[in-house]
Amino acid sequence: MKNISRRSFVNKLGLGVGASVVITTLPSFITQPEKWEKTYTGKKLNIALCGLGNYAAMLASGIEISEYCNLAGIVTGSPEKALKWKAQYNIPDKNSYNYQNFDEIINNKDIDLVYVVLPNGLHKEFVIRAAKAGKNVITEKPMSISVADCQEMIKVCKENNVQLAVGYRLHYEPTHLEIKRLGQEKVFGQVRFIEASLGYKTYDTLDKTTIVDKKNDWRLNKKLSGGGPLMDLGIYCIQASRYVLGEEPIAVTAQFGTVNNKDRFSQTEETISWQMEFPSGAISNCTTSCGFDIDRLYAAADEGSFELSPALSYGPFVGKTSEKELKFPVINQQKTQMDEICKLLLENKKLPNHITGEEGLKDVRIINAIYKAAKTGKKFFLK
Repeated sequence: MKNISRRSFVNKLGLGVGASVVITTLPSFITQPEKWEKTYTGKKLNIALCGLGNYAAMLASGIEISEYCNLAGIVTGSPEKALKWKAQYNIPDKNSYNYQNFDEIINNKDIDLVYVVLPNGLHKEFVIRAAKAGKNVITEKPMSISVADCQEMIKVCKENNVQLAVGYRLHYEPTHLEIKRLGQEKVFGQVRFIEASLGYKTYDTLDKTTIVDKKNDWRLNKKLSGGGPLMDLGIYCIQASRYVLGEEPIAVTAQFGTVNNKDRFSQTEETISWQMEFPSGAISNCTTSCGFDIDRLYAAADEGSFELSPALSYGPFVGKTSEKELKFPVINQQKTQMDEICKLLLENKKLPNHITGEEGLKDVRIINAIYKAAKTGKKFFLK
């Protein structure tokens, strides 16, 4: 049984490492750039990827077929990865950094933006270092592991006059834009109930003998991850609930689930469920897990309903309303996200609020509240 990482979790869809098998091919909508015809011929934004794990490879594939950006640099602690990536993406030696000499990027005019794709616990450090080097920054989600970290990241980026974004790729995906519209425009009336669940079977629950290396599997190391599946996967459930309703939760309750492998999950949860209450009276019931597969979103409104399954992963998404099927084009989510962000930066425009550090801060505040509610067994009210 092989370990699985969140960045490569979709065994059902062939995106990276499955629950019991390694799948090395990415889906066709990521690996066939010839399907897109580039029309933009102007200046492009030069991107450096900081951290070269599985999701960084997906970002690189999206950037390759993008209109408004180039993969120009890398930051990695692995000399072997550096050699491979430099050869594959034609990256010059001067644009290749390690974690020790990263600050020298301040002198590199060929890098405009740093995308931080490191373990959650390292987001703060490298966002701040990139900002102090005068580079715009995108960080993967969750933005960081504490509210104080997020606030400091926002502050430093503002002080250095750079923009900070969080990698909310689903904010640009057409199916999710439609469920946001259905909910916020009250197409079926007021949404009263949301179920949002995302989980993946990441290990053999029957195998009680495997020794877990928490130093190398950073998602099981609380210092690096900040938590378990709530941090990695549950954030999608929180996001979907928030943007379907267009509201912020006012209270949460939560419960930790069964731990099937106490060695593997000695520092982080295996499963957690939580409920969020919203000002309109709507309730969201969510679950995330590293022990079983689930990928579903359902919203019940006064005059109908809408749902997706698969819903919160990489897709392709399948959905319907109480009236019809939902059918939208399959897009490369990484390409679309990068193009939308880089186009605005090239035009010297402010990034929209829904992807900025302030948005990331909201999610982390909710995540921390969910953990407090689960640990105490009490309802936790959000200010």
